[in-house]
Amino acid sequence: MLRKTTVVAFALLLCACAAQPPRGSTAAAPARGAPVYDLIIRHGTVYDGSGAPGAVADVGVRGDRVAMVGNLDAAAARREVDASGLAVAPGFVNMLSWAPDALIADGRSLSDIKQGVTLEVFGEGWSYGPLTDAMKQEMTAQQGDIRYPITWTSLGEFLDTLAAKGIAPNIASFVGATTVRQHELGNADRAPTAEELARMQDVVRAAMREGALGVGSALIYAPGAYAKTDELVALAQAAAPFGGAYVSHMRSEGDRLLQGIDELIAIARTAGVHAEAYHLKAAGKANWPKMREAIARIEEARAQGLSVSANMYAYTAGATGLYACMPPAIQAGGQDAWIARLQKPDVRRKLVREMRRPGKGWENLCVAAGSADNILLIGFRTDKLKPLTGKTLAEVAAMRHRSPEDTIIDLIVEDHSRIDAAFFLMNEANVKLGLEQPWVTLGSDEGSYAPEGVFLKSQPHPRAYGNVARFLGHYVRDESVDTLPDAIRRLTALPAENLKLRDRGRLAAGYYADIVVFDPATIADRATYAAPRQYATGVRDVFVNGEQVLADGRPTGTLPGRVVRGPGWTGWGSERAADQAQ
Repeated sequence: MLRKTTVVAFALLLCACAAQPPRGSTAAAPARGAPVYDLIIRHGTVYDGSGAPGAVADVGVRGDRVAMVGNLDAAAARREVDASGLAVAPGFVNMLSWAPDALIADGRSLSDIKQGVTLEVFGEGWSYGPLTDAMKQEMTAQQGDIRYPITWTSLGEFLDTLAAKGIAPNIASFVGATTVRQHELGNADRAPTAEELARMQDVVRAAMREGALGVGSALIYAPGAYAKTDELVALAQAAAPFGGAYVSHMRSEGDRLLQGIDELIAIARTAGVHAEAYHLKAAGKANWPKMREAIARIEEARAQGLSVSANMYAYTAGATGLYACMPPAIQAGGQDAWIARLQKPDVRRKLVREMRRPGKGWENLCVAAGSADNILLIGFRTDKLKPLTGKTLAEVAAMRHRSPEDTIIDLIVEDHSRIDAAFFLMNEANVKLGLEQPWVTLGSDEGSYAPEGVFLKSQPHPRAYGNVARFLGHYVRDESVDTLPDAIRRLTALPAENLKLRDRGRLAAGYYADIVVFDPATIADRATYAAPRQYATGVRDVFVNGEQVLADGRPTGTLPGRVVRGPGWTGWGSERAADQAQ
């Protein structure tokens, strides 16, 4: 139940809002009878993103900005929305999004918009720029159900291209450490020379000037796994003067989880940057007891003054490619070289033996899953294999009368792809423990889809349709892992602060009008592993940059999403001039 405002809380809210004048406003009074606001959202319980208790208030919007939060009974607006009995919050941030391809196909971003997500953050290891001609060719060859021409080269050009196409949410991106490595070294399994590393740093600096948020790594996958700690420190140091962060799919989330945490913290300390662990977890039953120690090491680093955090998805299964069941070294040289290698009998015999035991210096997710029954096949590239979607690896191996390891190799060769799969690796107690931490934000590690068209050709992880809703509904409301005000802070202001985003993540005067209106009593995920294409419930209205993209639970067709730039973007002066001209 929404708590009623007290006189004190309401007064504090009014004072806080009054202290920040609307950006672009003038001292002159509006003409008699003219609307003061373009939009007023009235009588909702406002959670401003700070973590403070909700207070019943109105939210006034002019253009793309919040102009006032408080009692606007005497004010007029061109349009009003009644939010009585509902929560009104800043739009939610998806800290780990794989939505670029999905947004190219369908800019509405419905599975996330229906959860209140207004900002998609890309860049786990790979980013959509900068690209060489060879990288463009490789990227084009690896496209699956969604195909498109690659007309851009830099990361900034990609983000601008996607926004210009028309999208409902805002977008932002890290520059991928893997992408930077490929830009200079291709898919080689070796350390860069001093000259190559210097050029890699220059690539990072260029991306930061274009608005990248920092550097994102993925250290269990080739070729990103070939990077040593000193290479990652150098890239983070290149981003540091621009205010960039370092975020990482760590070297290990299982057998060497604690060493992975230590490396993340060491990079934060040495480079002097904010560091974040992607999808914090303890993968594999033998590693479940390590979750508390992993959290303790992050807490210790924070107590020492380091800026270290993590994000999570609210599920016990992860999802990646079946290539995570074999050592990265076999993938040296790129996808074609890797798949050609798999077809050599001597290589295959040795590989099968390696796939059946814990990885030495690499992460074997097949072993971590414990059984082929715990690996669900969810994405194929070729029409021939798509009927296997939704079956477990054990089921397909039995159908083919092959071992699970041989089945993985056969499928990869036949599909000429990594093949997407869900791996059941975590336990519920650790998911809950992670979500209790006040420095943990939310990231779906998925795209944003609709249950129609091209999206029916593959099966997503249910987190694509339910991650935020499951957090707010099941974990916050039903399991009490956090209070609602603080949970909203962790979905809004906290990620915005970690990423040093300007005027995002709060409901306060001068901030962009990214707003979600939802019912805390009914918000819930509906997607399951068996039936993942089910929208979440409980979110009624969503506004992005002041424009409504979801009205009474239905998409409006409006596509106002923009590129959200990192702190090093060189165009801040032009944006300020545009604001002053309004």
